[in-house]
Amino acid sequence: MTNKKFFFNPLSKENPIIVQVLGICSALAVTVKLEPAIVMALSVAIIVACSNAVISLLRNTIPSRVRMIVQLVVAAALVTVVDMFLKAYAYEISKQLSVFVGLIITNCILMGRLEAFALSNKPWVSFLDGLGNGLGYGILLIIVAFFRELLGSGTLLGFQVIPQAAYDIGYLNNGLMILPPMALITVACIIWFHRSRHKELQEKH
Repeated sequence: MTNKKFFFNPLSKENPIIVQVLGICSALAVTVKLEPAIVMALSVAIIVACSNAVISLLRNTIPSRVRMIVQLVVAAALVTVVDMFLKAYAYEISKQLSVFVGLIITNCILMGRLEAFALSNKPWVSFLDGLGNGLGYGILLIIVAFFRELLGSGTLLGFQVIPQAAYDIGYLNNGLMILPPMALITVACIIWFHRSRHKELQEKH
């Protein structure tokens, strides 16, 4: 597998959410608005990529019996840095994300890539793998948040997108879109669309 595939495969064919069905909980929680979804997407991408690279650098020195503890310490350190950065420079978004930045530490995508990939591969490809998986996760967050904010609030990034004229003739925002179940339904629709385009991902009976 070339270096490009380590980065690009998680964006589509091996996407952690729509193919592996990982990280669904945070996808439901932070996608009511587009702005926090973008920040969460970037945070996860940075943390997974850097954690992968660090664990790969240390892989030959980590005793197997404490590898999970080391992985958690590395992930927790990076999450703390990102969380403090957001509180310092994007406090309002940090409040919207609430505890979900901290919960990146236990995100199954992060821990899965550390355990399954970083411990057995070189730092550069581990970094690419982490970045690809983080961005693959982030792309789905952004798509879901785009539709939820647009249809649920009539805005994007806080700016009014649906014109007032539409409301004047009777258009109403779909309040269901800002409820958690609609995030799950939106993700399910994206999974269906993606698998309909990639026949190799469909289960054979």
